[in-house]
Amino acid sequence: SSLMSEHPILAIDHGEARIGLAATDEFGIGAHPVETVDCRKGDPLERIIEIIAERKIRSVVLGLPLRMDGSEGRSSEKVRKFGAVLVSRLGEIPLAYFDERFTTVTASEKLRAAGKKAKNQKGIIDQAAALEILNDYIGW
Repeated sequence: SSLMSEHPILAIDHGEARIGLAATDEFGIGAHPVETVDCRKGDPLERIIEIIAERKIRSVVLGLPLRMDGSEGRSSEKVRKFGAVLVSRLGEIPLAYFDERFTTVTASEKLRAAGKKAKNQKGIIDQAAALEILNDYIGW
């Protein structure tokens, strides 16, 4: 199927301070958290490009934070800028934007339901949000 050809997929939840990453395996059977990249410790793009190479990622999905009415604001502008730079480094790998309006909320709720304490959530929440983007994107 066409989906098979694009795995592994890397999903990116872009934030000011941290970027959460999640990926499918090469067969598109499972999706799992990868890591949280700290933007304050240098250029996050370098690490992301490394991960893409390591995991032989074949397509990338970037969460686009739309306003509740579906319009784009300042945060989507930042994400699109980041996406443009990323695309220039991706070569043949396609990049898709995906509406992530509800994913961070869903991720928080799921984590809370799993009984994780809020203060331990910081690093996990970004990966969980990326995982939600990925699952929604694939349609799981």
